[in-house]
Amino acid sequence: MPLLRIALVLALLVTLAFAAIRLFDPTGVLVATAIKLDPSPPATSVANHVLLPDLESGACMSLAATHAGSGQTVFIDPGHGGLDPGVVGGTAAHQVLEKDATLAVALRLSDLLRAAGYRVVMARTQDTTVIKLSASDSVYGSLTASAEHRDLAARAACANAAGAAALLSIHFDAFGDPSVGGTETFYDAARTFAPASRTLATAVQTALVAALGTADRGVWTDDQLAAPTLTSSGSTYNHLIELGPMSAGWVDAPSQMAGALVEPLFLTNPTEARLASDPSGQQVLAAALEAGLVKFLTGA
Repeated sequence: MPLLRIALVLALLVTLAFAAIRLFDPTGVLVATAIKLDPSPPATSVANHVLLPDLESGACMSLAATHAGSGQTVFIDPGHGGLDPGVVGGTAAHQVLEKDATLAVALRLSDLLRAAGYRVVMARTQDTTVIKLSASDSVYGSLTASAEHRDLAARAACANAAGAAALLSIHFDAFGDPSVGGTETFYDAARTFAPASRTLATAVQTALVAALGTADRGVWTDDQLAAPTLTSSGSTYNHLIELGPMSAGWVDAPSQMAGALVEPLFLTNPTEARLASDPSGQQVLAAALEAGLVKFLTGA
């Protein structure tokens, strides 16, 4: 009996030792479910920061694919966030903030892309700016022009650090006439890879219009925008900061991959605002964006 008891104890200790080893994935990240003796436990649920200085918690986060696939990286930027609400639309009874709708769609899109085998890097995963703000970055609760400029530059820097194959910035539109609606997408023509950006913009625009049944407002170059950046001084640059070329002192480190900015709906149109704020509508938007991105990335 003593020998049997000793053998059982030794067997238990060996089992626990192997289980303890599996508590950590190959990168040293603690994985709560890894007590199984699986020789290759998934670590795809772990989110990691892409290392850049002075970022908010939850900003520039890398999310691994949850299924086998190409392994390409897609950078998703939910526009606005934190002190910057973006468009405020909807109705008096049901207000819709652009920053909330963009994040909800982006998170759903991330899940779909990861399930299709893509790594995703998110500019933000929470209701924050991308950069960490200081006291001087806001005035009466609103971001300063300088802070907005730096926040946009940080999104492009995150896309570059991630080595993304494609950049998609998600926004929603607005107009003074609430009957105006539809879908439009922008890219920058002043880049060496402008043809690829146009292909990306066309793919997501086509997929959105088909899925939503909205008015097709077209694919445009960003220099055709009336207000090409979120800052008043952006008119001197004449391009969207995330998509556009280098301009010394304004955009010193531009994005280095095909990119598009999409505005699927008008939040000032009550019908479209309801769709943008409804979970089922957000899922339709995410699925259409995924279809467009996959078409571009696979060359289908």
